Amino acid sequence: MKVVIVWSSPNENGLTASAKESFLSGLKKAGTEYEEVHLNKFKTEHCLACGNGWGTCRSEGRCIIKDDFESIYRKLMEADGIVFISAVYWHDVTEHMKAFIDRLRRCETGHNGFLAQKRCILIACAGGTGLGAIECLYNMEEALKHMGMRAYDRIPVIRYNRDYMLPALEQAGEVYVERLKDGFDMRY
Repeated sequence: MKVVIVWSSPNENGLTASAKESFLSGLKKAGTEYEEVHLNKFKTEHCLACGNGWGTCRSEGRCIIKDDFESIYRKLMEADGIVFISAVYWHDVTEHMKAFIDRLRRCETGHNGFLAQKRCILIACAGGTGLGAIECLYNMEEALKHMGMRAYDRIPVIRYNRDYMLPALEQAGEVYVERLKDGFDMRY
């Protein structure tokens, strides 16, 4: 059993990083293999919408941009579970996460379908008022649904609920591994 955590925040010591660490603690307690992908440390360009909007992503299921996208995509294909964690900017994911998901969505929906039926956890971390966390989670889930992936849970972490959500995220990590192992399924 292997879980890949894809997270994005420029602040390695902020709320998003704390949420990631809490969830990771749960994965460790459950004894599962995991890999972190901190998108801010990878080079992932935004989609060029080549070929009149659809390029090799649609015809061949690959992107023409030579950066770290393909290696991250491969990690997701090999994973049993995927966790997406993003800081919230303007009621949406970070720019790094958005660029990555946009390209992923094009390859997946246009051609591949390698990630279809993957069961995911979505976590949005809003350090300000927290008003954008729910919209951010909605946007993340809509992107996943386009790719045929499913969210086991959508978890908002905001300044107000930080003290009780961080411990809950640890337990969520443990439960996630159990659900992946027992094949727990939810249909949209």
